[in-house]
Amino acid sequence: MLFNSIEYLFVFLPLVLAVFVLLARKGASELQIAWLIVASVVFYGSWNAAFVLLILASIVVNFLVGRVMANAGTSATRQWLTLGVCFNLALLGYFKYAGFFVDNLNALGNWLIPLPSITLPLAISFFTFQQIAYLVDVSRKQCREYRFRHYALFVLFFPQLIAGPIVHHREMMPQFEKLGTRTGFRTDLAVGLTFITVGLFKKLVMADSLGLIADPVHTAANAGQPIAFMDSWIATFAFSFQIYFDFSGYSDLAIGSARLFGIRLPENFHSPYKSTSIIQFWSRWHMTLSRFLRQYLYISLGGNRQGRLRRYRNLMLTMLLGGLWHGAAWTYVVWGALHGAFLCINHAWRALTRMLDIQSALDRAWFQTASLLLTFVTVSLALTVFRAADFASAVQIIGSGFTASTVDIPGVLGATIHETILGTVFSAFGFHPRDYISVYFLLACAASICWLLPCTQQFMFQFQPVLTTIYPSDNQPAFLRWRGSLAQACVLGFMLGLSLLSILSVREFIYFQF
Repeated sequence: MLFNSIEYLFVFLPLVLAVFVLLARKGASELQIAWLIVASVVFYGSWNAAFVLLILASIVVNFLVGRVMANAGTSATRQWLTLGVCFNLALLGYFKYAGFFVDNLNALGNWLIPLPSITLPLAISFFTFQQIAYLVDVSRKQCREYRFRHYALFVLFFPQLIAGPIVHHREMMPQFEKLGTRTGFRTDLAVGLTFITVGLFKKLVMADSLGLIADPVHTAANAGQPIAFMDSWIATFAFSFQIYFDFSGYSDLAIGSARLFGIRLPENFHSPYKSTSIIQFWSRWHMTLSRFLRQYLYISLGGNRQGRLRRYRNLMLTMLLGGLWHGAAWTYVVWGALHGAFLCINHAWRALTRMLDIQSALDRAWFQTASLLLTFVTVSLALTVFRAADFASAVQIIGSGFTASTVDIPGVLGATIHETILGTVFSAFGFHPRDYISVYFLLACAASICWLLPCTQQFMFQFQPVLTTIYPSDNQPAFLRWRGSLAQACVLGFMLGLSLLSILSVREFIYFQF
């Protein structure tokens, strides 16, 4: 059941919310929690009912281990923590990496070990990391004991279950305890529906349209076909914007869905393409994953406490494992290694600018603009490796972008945009959907939204839509802040209308495969 599907938007979500509100009127907060657990199990089971028992067993085991650790001595706590972490990693390793491991053993040793046929349980990477963080916090005496129902909802809560954000117990448990005293339902409803509207537009209108530009080029590269110079760069930037709107749209839908129930999720996506460095990029992109990697991996490895060289080593190891977390393929590992190298270079550059005392010169507008564009191009090229089916395809696309070529692929780009609702809109304005100008227009729209408009959290800032805002000082004109005006309502209505016209041809969110 996708967030951007008819079943979710017009059946599941209204039904769950209606029962939740009825229980709220009776002051039955524990029944509300039980109802959300049941709804979340149904939501997860709609993908593959066979894995409901797996996630429930994972929840029970982690809760019991955490409970034992909370009352154990230091030595026993370490042993139980090791056991709990190994249990979670064993589940993740078997379901996600067993086939990858066997495949690489066969390639290295010319063995004929049969590849296991294993179906990847949805969201296993997310609920595994979430529960590992819980166990580590229990071992550090940073959380108290909770009721099993509260813990189960902490893991299962459907708005954040499938693709995050990766939440902390201290962010969610206190909110569950206050459900019965909830106030401001009308505000929550307005904020939630606004986020859902914007999220649908980002996903259905922007991301899915951009995917129809990037996909044919990657398919052609995977088939060994030549890629034209301009097609290479168009596909590179199209996928970069596609994953931006796909993940941003998912984040908005998750935040909006949770807010309908009076629950605030942590911020997970804050205009990352406005970053002027890779360091800043990772503080804005998949923020809760970055938080997990920093707090539970990078710092555990020693962080920056043991000298500059070890700091760079720790950065590389953290990003390598972060890349592998995204998927069982060497392309993800290389993508992580590239970002690890980028971060090392970025930290070295910062150290050099401090030593030379030239930071004031680098703060000038022209340099900041150049830094923004360099960061965007660097991230986009790395994402080509991330998206590619294999290294040969990635090399084919990236290499074509640095080789003057006159070879073209008829129909690879120009004949795709008409398949979306945007193609109809372009035609109404005189842009023929089979012309390259339609592709450029869509890329220009994507760039304008990314760089000129505030993110949804900033637009709704006065209503505190998320738990924390990392960049609260970002300023925007008054007309780009939510005021409940008729003009803003008309714009949102137009966005919703375009989204609903595209809802019959929905595509999965990119991060659902992780």
